[in-house]
Amino acid sequence: MKRLILVFSFFIFTFTSIQSQTVIGKYAGEFLAIGVGGRALAMGSAHTAVVNDVTAGYWNPAGLARINYPQFSLMHEEHFGSLINYNYGAVAIPYGTDMSFGLSIVRLSIDGIPDTRDAGLDVNGVPISRDNYQNFARLDYSRISEFSNTDWALYLTFAKRHTDNFYWGANVKIIRRDLAEYGATGIGFDVGAFYMPFDDLYLGANIQDVTTTLVAWSTGRNELITPTAKIGAAYQFNFLGGRIMPALDLDLRFENRKFASMFNVGPVSFDLHAGFEYNYKNIFAVRAGYNDVKQFTVGAGIYLPKLQIDYSFARFSQSEADRLPDSHRISLILTLEEPKFMRDGN
Repeated sequence: MKRLILVFSFFIFTFTSIQSQTVIGKYAGEFLAIGVGGRALAMGSAHTAVVNDVTAGYWNPAGLARINYPQFSLMHEEHFGSLINYNYGAVAIPYGTDMSFGLSIVRLSIDGIPDTRDAGLDVNGVPISRDNYQNFARLDYSRISEFSNTDWALYLTFAKRHTDNFYWGANVKIIRRDLAEYGATGIGFDVGAFYMPFDDLYLGANIQDVTTTLVAWSTGRNELITPTAKIGAAYQFNFLGGRIMPALDLDLRFENRKFASMFNVGPVSFDLHAGFEYNYKNIFAVRAGYNDVKQFTVGAGIYLPKLQIDYSFARFSQSEADRLPDSHRISLILTLEEPKFMRDGN
């Protein structure tokens, strides 16, 4: 607990002391990489070429053109136990014969973070001002308050079916970050494509933050989120009365992550996602995967009239003594599957 307090104290004080500057923010957009939807997360986030529902606004905007009815989605996640609150909501509407529009919102929040800026004592036990924090010798725990760290992302999505086997789409992405009394706002763009070279083979690509996203903090610091290229492939085939779909994704980042990635070439890092789904006649599905943060994932889905319920479970592959709490995700997709809501031309 004391270590956590000191870490957040250093983080806050760093914000108060920096001068106006623009930097490439390593991991600046990391909260956007957690993922959405129980189906995708159970498959290790290998979803760039798989997605065909309302969650495409996040995974690959081109996939949103594959929907034929309006859809709504909600997800709640217990991330690392109850340490992080992570929620997602989205709506998508088909328009005309070949277009779709969508709105997605992601919120991540850590609450109850200790604020030690006014709790420092010098060697004589005398309170010191927050401007003189580098000289504090110990903390007066009775003077520690709390603050929250909250991140928001809003995606506005447009997608179009160009031909029967090629789709494209784009996002306008608005970011809002709040840390205690400090805040930041950013705007970015994603572009995606989906291609079916033949039946049951799906290829997808999504370039996130394609123009480099600028996040401007109220402190004067500007962070740049560099582009991430996501490339995926999936294939379906019949098995035991149902359908099996293996999927692979590759993430290319340019943040100089080096050993934090699976492998790298200079500043370019590469991370793999692998997923598997067995769907029995759209009644139920079982899934498994392995993602870029070295988590094994499993999950299942149930398909009811107009309602899809998905669950995923993730555990870090660490020893029992120092393992982070498990993550549980539950998501819902409601489809207005009625003739009056069907896409024109279907």
